[in-house]
Amino acid sequence: MRVLFAGTPQVAVPSLEALLASGHEVVGVLTRPDARSGRGRHTRSSPVRAVAEAAGLPVLAPERLRDEGVRSQLEALRPDGCAVVAYGALVPPDLLALAPHGWVNLHFSLLPAWRGAAPVQHAVLAGDDVTGAVTFVLEEGLDTGPVLGRLTESVRPRDTSGDLLGRLAVSGAELLVATFDALEAGTLVPAPQPADGVSHAPRLEVADARVDWARPAFAVDRLVRAMTPAPGAWTTWRGERLKLDPVRPVEDGGTVPRLGPGQLHAGRKEVLVGTATTPVRLGTVRPHGRKDMPAADWARGVRPEEGERLGG
Repeated sequence: MRVLFAGTPQVAVPSLEALLASGHEVVGVLTRPDARSGRGRHTRSSPVRAVAEAAGLPVLAPERLRDEGVRSQLEALRPDGCAVVAYGALVPPDLLALAPHGWVNLHFSLLPAWRGAAPVQHAVLAGDDVTGAVTFVLEEGLDTGPVLGRLTESVRPRDTSGDLLGRLAVSGAELLVATFDALEAGTLVPAPQPADGVSHAPRLEVADARVDWARPAFAVDRLVRAMTPAPGAWTTWRGERLKLDPVRPVEDGGTVPRLGPGQLHAGRKEVLVGTATTPVRLGTVRPHGRKDMPAADWARGVRPEEGERLGG
């Protein structure tokens, strides 16, 4: 099949590479425009664009898919089907019929659970034991189209959203190729999504990643893992932001100090922080304007006074 690929971030790269290695022909790539990032605000191309250009593929990066001339450029590629993996913009209704087999979206949840932009983060945040990925036919509704294929993936106890998404990106790439194989063979029957079990996964912003130490230890642990690597969990210390890598809940026992929410206990080799239940052990932290460091090294530098708290 002649396939138009639409994707932008690193998580979409395994799918593009899998399609390039398959029996299908990738006729072009649609990606988001170059963006400024980093402290120097340098312009950077998307990871998908870098792979596409290395493969010698035509690349389209319009600001909006409704822009003049975009439709004619896509039509000129004559795709049989369009693959979408984390493209980053909605496909206008008038483009949904661009290809005979439509737009096939790889989504990293078991729809209808976690419809939206951040399904993996919400799965970790909710404490799901199992998640997965599906391919489905893109339509006007938000992730509501009929499902073409699916796979499941266990959520491991210490998974961050980055860990889980990394595994799903690889297995999902195989699912995407298998879906196009079956579409070409004419063996797929799209299955409508059930009406029950719908949940939503809106994009998570920096404000959502602030740790509330008045919550139980398990909830703090999930939040930090869900926000790792992006947008990055954080709290405050003496008025400045302190970024946090994954923490570990401490099992209740006679030697565990009783700490109020956010209260610090700095030992020689570990730093504990109180929650609504048992404390959590800090891992790596990043003070404002500095590099990552072990929490114990940070505490030796700042010398917290007795009773001082994070998040005040």
